[in-house]
Amino acid sequence: MPTSTDSEHPTRLPPGLRLLIVEDHDFQRQLLAGLLRRLGAEEVHEATCGRSALELMATLEPPADIVISDLDMPGMDGMEFIRRLGESWHEPALIIVSALEPSLIRSVRTMATAYGLSLLGTIEKPATPSELLTALCNYKPDQRRRRPPPTTASYSVADLEAGLAGDQFEPFFQPKVELATGRLCGLEALARWRHPEHGVLSPYAFIDTMEARGLIDALTDIMIDKASAWCAFWRNRDLDIQVSVNISIQSLADVGLAESLIERVRRQGLDPCHMILEITETAVMIDVGRVLENLARLRMKGFTLSIDDYGTGYSSMQQLTRIAAGELKIDRSFINYASLHKEGRVILKSNLEMARKLNLATVAEGVETPDDWALLSEYGCDHAQGYLIARPMAADAVEGWAQKWDPERWLIELSAR
Repeated sequence: MPTSTDSEHPTRLPPGLRLLIVEDHDFQRQLLAGLLRRLGAEEVHEATCGRSALELMATLEPPADIVISDLDMPGMDGMEFIRRLGESWHEPALIIVSALEPSLIRSVRTMATAYGLSLLGTIEKPATPSELLTALCNYKPDQRRRRPPPTTASYSVADLEAGLAGDQFEPFFQPKVELATGRLCGLEALARWRHPEHGVLSPYAFIDTMEARGLIDALTDIMIDKASAWCAFWRNRDLDIQVSVNISIQSLADVGLAESLIERVRRQGLDPCHMILEITETAVMIDVGRVLENLARLRMKGFTLSIDDYGTGYSSMQQLTRIAAGELKIDRSFINYASLHKEGRVILKSNLEMARKLNLATVAEGVETPDDWALLSEYGCDHAQGYLIARPMAADAVEGWAQKWDPERWLIELSAR
């Protein structure tokens, strides 16, 4: 349940919010609608189950901002509805109102976050005006996660091979800064496809097909070559940074990977110590021997190994003992969860303390608000990455952004927000 007091929030909702109630019980649905209107809601829609809610959402333009949903409903229950919301193009924020037991609510809350939804709060039935207002006031329009609109284009293996042959894939770079000082310390290279007809495409459009059809190694080679070349260029122009590149689980099973990466980075005039290789913790679940051989060799040659999306995979503690990592990336879902819930803050703080005791640098990804930054600073996180700092940008925009980046002014402005 939200823990903030009424005095910390306005007494009425801001104008313009579009709300959708999903509740099969007529009395409870009407009660919620009445409470919302008394709080100042101007647009309240109602649905009796998940299926009817999805049908209604398909007709709303502009779409709903916030969905207030029960869980135990006939037909499509709240769990399936939440999954469908997470798969939708325009993801609304979510408030759960339910009479189910707290342990089950916690599990569903984690599930909603895993599906990428912005969860504003959970409320036990019957909801009170203060509880509703507190949860609704957690809504921040600029934090909404919107998936790229679905396109009618379908990219075949031939399309991807043509893109690879035509040098259409390239890294975009997202800055990583020190929390204590605001200093730019690194950049993460994120794959983009400059499609000749459809513009710049994110990995959603091509990564799954590349992995399924054996093209991911070619993309890895391109990303390593271009990211290391840019890193060498920037370092020669006095930017003291490291560049991170994601390595596919499939690539890690190739025993020749380590030697290939070492040769490619050195060919660009860069020492491997200036490169960070990000791997998911689930990478060591298959072909354990081959994967660990590659990782050990890469670490021995100077690369920093980073465990990406920590906490979202299997047997996290066991993987920490297997991989000679130097960095731990805290998944954005933990940051979002911690900003709203006490138990989330406990988990986040524990992970950061554990990493510190293991001498691992920590990076929080998905940092989007000043509150996220303040919480991570309080808990001693080392680095932050996210839209609050900068969105991913083309390589030729990085130097200009870095020249304008003023850490001292940034921290002053941030503290004033």
